[in-house]
Amino acid sequence: MSETTLASSGPTRATGRLALLKEFWQYFATNRGAVAGLFFFVAIILIALFANVIAPHTATDQYRDALLVPPAWTSGGDARFLLGTDAVGRDILSRLIYGSRYSLFIGCVVVSIALVVGICLGLLAGAMRGWVDTIIMRVMDIILSFPSLLLALVLVAILGPSLTNAMIAIAIVQQPHYVRLTRAAVMSEMSRDYVTAARVAGVKGMRLMLVTVLPNCMAPLIVQAALSFSTAILDAAALGFLGVGAQPPTPEWGTMLAEAREFILRAWWVVTFPGLAILFTVLAINLFGDGLRDALDPKLKRS
Repeated sequence: MSETTLASSGPTRATGRLALLKEFWQYFATNRGAVAGLFFFVAIILIALFANVIAPHTATDQYRDALLVPPAWTSGGDARFLLGTDAVGRDILSRLIYGSRYSLFIGCVVVSIALVVGICLGLLAGAMRGWVDTIIMRVMDIILSFPSLLLALVLVAILGPSLTNAMIAIAIVQQPHYVRLTRAAVMSEMSRDYVTAARVAGVKGMRLMLVTVLPNCMAPLIVQAALSFSTAILDAAALGFLGVGAQPPTPEWGTMLAEAREFILRAWWVVTFPGLAILFTVLAINLFGDGLRDALDPKLKRS
């Protein structure tokens, strides 16, 4: 290949990728809810990254002269605490801001573990078939036969209550969805002409699966990862609320709800704001995931 051809191939590939991104954004932008969810999710990421700058107090500062102070705009509020304080005098706004770090961290770790292990097992099941496929899929069926939160609770009870063990348990619970998606996509792609052509050209084994087949299976997995992100945050919050997830004084949103439940009748703000943080974050991620599905699914594009 001549130097001129090599030099011209680079800009051509870059132009092609830019065109694909432009096309993706055109389809994605038609869903206003997805765009709003994307912007809200980006805002949460920025808040988590710059929590030290944005938060007016640290997550563990206690003000003994300001116990259960209501939000600043209500009667009896204090301008120092915009969203009020909890039972030990900690600023709720600051704890929510720092808590966004834990929620995003939980989502990233859980999705990464479930995605990587799920892809590996799904590739094995879809490519090898036979007894390997049977064993892997029966194990996944057993995991799916249990209610997800109950299974996560049992796993955390066995491993011990902590944020790390909670993330491991949630990743195990989410595993079957990635395995089944990957297996179905691999079985569908293995009959395509490009796979046959790659085999004729001498591509075999792991290279065939990872380089040739896997990139064409990623669209449904990306959508599943986006939607599983919100599920991971919800499950972690639920385990934290039950006392087997993140442990106090960690400013995780579910743990904040658990600490505040005894004050629900006389200090509504202690429970309301962590609940709203979970609600809006999960809603934004779900809307973003729906937009990804619509933009990446060729059938929905044609419709």
